Amino acid sequence: MKIRLSLLTLLAIACLLIGNALPAWADILYENGPINGETDAWTINFGFLVSDSFTISTGNSTVSGLSFGAWLFPGDVLESSEVILSQYEAGGGTVYFDGDVNFTQSNCFLNNYSYDVCTETGSFTPVNLGNGTYWLTLESAVVNNGDPVYWDENNGVGCHSPGCPSDAGNGGIGTLPSESFSILGTPGTGTVPEPSALPLFASGVVAVAGTLRRKWR
Repeated sequence: MKIRLSLLTLLAIACLLIGNALPAWADILYENGPINGETDAWTINFGFLVSDSFTISTGNSTVSGLSFGAWLFPGDVLESSEVILSQYEAGGGTVYFDGDVNFTQSNCFLNNYSYDVCTETGSFTPVNLGNGTYWLTLESAVVNNGDPVYWDENNGVGCHSPGCPSDAGNGGIGTLPSESFSILGTPGTGTVPEPSALPLFASGVVAVAGTLRRKWR
């Protein structure tokens, strides 16, 4: 029984290591604090846009996703939004990415204003950004029935990344308190294990397990 449990433990470790070979966009490169959900939010469709600054401080990093807090009418599901990564606010200067991104909705709760407040997570074609300050812009958001979509305002409270809290604005019309979001990707410091190495290590664990099994038959 003890040997069988040991084998199961080794196999579980192997599976866990393989499972931890996360997609490239799973690491947080910058975060502007958690969702507030109870203060305010800003429209990111019907011709409106919101921009927030973010700082890369992990060396030459690969940016390939983001998550943010959205306010929605109850029952609405965010399908996509135009995402722009650029040198300046509202897509100004050099544009590093500009495209429609599909989002997955999770962790929704009903706030005191009767909106669903949800975490929206999406990935996109990776872009490489070195250390510096950039801007994230969200606009042209689409929900299942055409309702408004709002980006949760948190003013950067609770953020921990270098450069936070973010600066924010709505397309040069004026400044805003900043919003809740995280920039996701692979840091340039190489802290993420090489995915190709993990299955190799796991296969070694499985081989050891097989040897022990044969030994104790």
